[in-house]
Amino acid sequence: MTTVSSHDLTSPSTTTHVSGDIVKRLGLGIALLALLAIIWMPSAQGLPQSGQVMLGILAFAVIVWMTESLDYAASSVVIGALMIFLLAWTPDAAKPAGPDMGTVAALNLALSGFSNSAVALVAAACFIAAAMTATGLDRRIALFVLSKVDAGTNHILIGAIVVGFLLSFIVPSTTARVACLVPIMMGFILAFKVDKRSRFAGLLVITAAQTASIWNVGIKTAAAQNMVALGFIEKQFQTTITWAEWFIAAAPFSALLTVALYFIMTRMMKPEMKEIAGGQATIQEQLRAIGPMTVKQWKLLGIVLILLGFWSTEKILHDFDTSSTTIAAVALMLLPRLGVMDWKESQRAFPWGTVILFAIGISVGTALLRTQAAAWLANLIVQNLGLQQASAFAILMLLSMFLIVIHLGFASATALASTMIPIIISVLLAVKTPGINVVGMTMLLQFVVSFGFILPVNAPQNMIAYGTDTFDARDFIRTGLVITLAAVVLLVIFSVTYWPWMGYMTTHA
Repeated sequence: MTTVSSHDLTSPSTTTHVSGDIVKRLGLGIALLALLAIIWMPSAQGLPQSGQVMLGILAFAVIVWMTESLDYAASSVVIGALMIFLLAWTPDAAKPAGPDMGTVAALNLALSGFSNSAVALVAAACFIAAAMTATGLDRRIALFVLSKVDAGTNHILIGAIVVGFLLSFIVPSTTARVACLVPIMMGFILAFKVDKRSRFAGLLVITAAQTASIWNVGIKTAAAQNMVALGFIEKQFQTTITWAEWFIAAAPFSALLTVALYFIMTRMMKPEMKEIAGGQATIQEQLRAIGPMTVKQWKLLGIVLILLGFWSTEKILHDFDTSSTTIAAVALMLLPRLGVMDWKESQRAFPWGTVILFAIGISVGTALLRTQAAAWLANLIVQNLGLQQASAFAILMLLSMFLIVIHLGFASATALASTMIPIIISVLLAVKTPGINVVGMTMLLQFVVSFGFILPVNAPQNMIAYGTDTFDARDFIRTGLVITLAAVVLLVIFSVTYWPWMGYMTTHA
């Protein structure tokens, strides 16, 4: 007969699981109370009834997302249902004296995000990531790059950073990139017979996750949250930011932050050894074990490189937008003989929950704008922070600090962008700063949305890294705080030099 000791019953994992369940239950209860409190409170001046309902739904969404009291995909369905049935009983904000909106109009608003071109891009990007996993091309690229570095620990780290950088161009999913890279890093750690809890192991895995986050800033197609911002920009201003324009604005920032990352990590988590005995041979052995490039891998590499060419030359050599060319690439991947996978293969790693969260997030943002809730909230922020006549630099810094702090409560940059970018757009439209470039400033603030460097729970890629058990949470936090500080310093430098020179902050700069 097996006995269970009192120690087993009170083990840290059990305690964490129980406390996590309590937080989730409390989170859902608090979210519902916040929703009801905002809906039932007296009407605020200048806020339509539908706008008040949307602020209640926004509060519900933020609390649910911050506490993770519901699975992200499940929370999206719940939020969509709340929008349909609560907005149905309110008049349209454009006709406050008219009849109630009704479920048909409310349903159209709740599902409006699914018609956004950015959702098609995110879905197509998920297919590309699935194809990379199905064919093993991402793993081959990672091993090939790492085979070119010697066995020095710092050089292996540089190799891992370079792999993360290169995969950001061709794997448009942060989670997929890190999910590919981390097992390779763990394979090396085990093959090198390095202690799993050594500083070197933690250094490699944390750096892989942070590199992915940094290049979410630098490359437009590297992360779903960038598509959220672009979706709102396109809807609000009938304009877009091309892949090349984004890269010119953001890549120098990401490049310098990557250099800072290397020095921060190698100083704060200095590896126990300078070289791994037999490291190069181990990498070469793993590369030989997967054999030569397959036909499918060559096809996928060709399609992705051609797609990258179309992305980078948008509005320069052609007028095909990013979403259209990406969908065309996915169509090629799924064609018989010419393609690299069939529909069943593509579904094995396809994150439908991400697409649903993304679409409902855009619906929430669209509704916040349409019901004038975002504008009302923006006026409060502008008045209370004294932003009416503030400089573009002061506005950028204040809103950046706000985003960095609030990100501590979010486990998804996509959810953060969905709730905050519509409000940021409304704030930028409400200020009286002469010549402020609203589109450019929205793009710069979207860069800050990707600053999930501090807590393991701030991003899925961080949690994948934390799940390897190669480091303690405090290692991630202490290095993440310094990386965030470096990012803020670069933010200040770029905000007084490069970005104003390029006209991203004010139109007359």
